[in-house]
Amino acid sequence: MYDALLFFHLLSAFFLASAIVMYSAFLLGSPVNRTTRLVAEILWGVGGLGTLVLGIWLALNRPQYEIYDGWIIAAIVIWFLATGSGAQASRGVQPAGDDSPVAADRRTVFAHWMRVFWFTLLLIVMVWKPWA
Repeated sequence: MYDALLFFHLLSAFFLASAIVMYSAFLLGSPVNRTTRLVAEILWGVGGLGTLVLGIWLALNRPQYEIYDGWIIAAIVIWFLATGSGAQASRGVQPAGDDSPVAADRRTVFAHWMRVFWFTLLLIVMVWKPWA
């Protein structure tokens, strides 16, 4: 059971990373249409929900971890920060309908790069587990 949970938790993290790569491409000038934006949104949504739910399930499943461990609380807080930044960035990336690049404002660009920062910090917390 643990191996399956861990596999799907990591798969969800790869979905998040894929969505971030897609949004980075959008904001760096790649054309955006409805389909590619929808794929990015689905990857972000499924990946976000999967990492949170499966991560908590993994923490409850292992006797050496407690849900109130410092690194688990930090990961949950950082997950919410990344999700908030991602929501703001997603609202600013709207397809023009003709496969043209997005003309994103500064807030959208900043929110996206904050999402990249929070996701990177989340990976660091998950790998090195400070306060464990």
